[in-house]
Amino acid sequence: MRDLDEIFAALGQSKFRGRMRLDRRERAYLRKKTLPVVLDHARRFVEQRLAPANPPNDGKQTPMRGHPVFVAQHATATCCRGCLAKWHRIERNTPLSRDQIEHVLRSIERWLRSQGVEDEPLPLFSDPPGDARKEPSG
Repeated sequence: MRDLDEIFAALGQSKFRGRMRLDRRERAYLRKKTLPVVLDHARRFVEQRLAPANPPNDGKQTPMRGHPVFVAQHATATCCRGCLAKWHRIERNTPLSRDQIEHVLRSIERWLRSQGVEDEPLPLFSDPPGDARKEPSG
């Protein structure tokens, strides 16, 4: 298994991986749900779709969009067993170990944090409606 700093340096050289960004809806979802909740989703996705030795539909099991974790998986080459083998040097055809699952989750978390979403204000639709937002007068 490669060191994350080494992997992220290599990923930065890839045109495909380097252009990955969260869209407006994915950013809003991450802010609303919070990073810990989204990382719980990531754990479930990884354990169900990536951890088995030979996952069903390997190479096609991770959608390109629709959830922040999916985008992060493509950006970090943790989307399928082929990418894990090529970029992370994690063997195919054997179930992921607990350490390997944690490595994948650290990759996803690092990329999600790099998107700066936690520093953004919540979208306006999460504010209370009407005058409830205004400071009381007097």
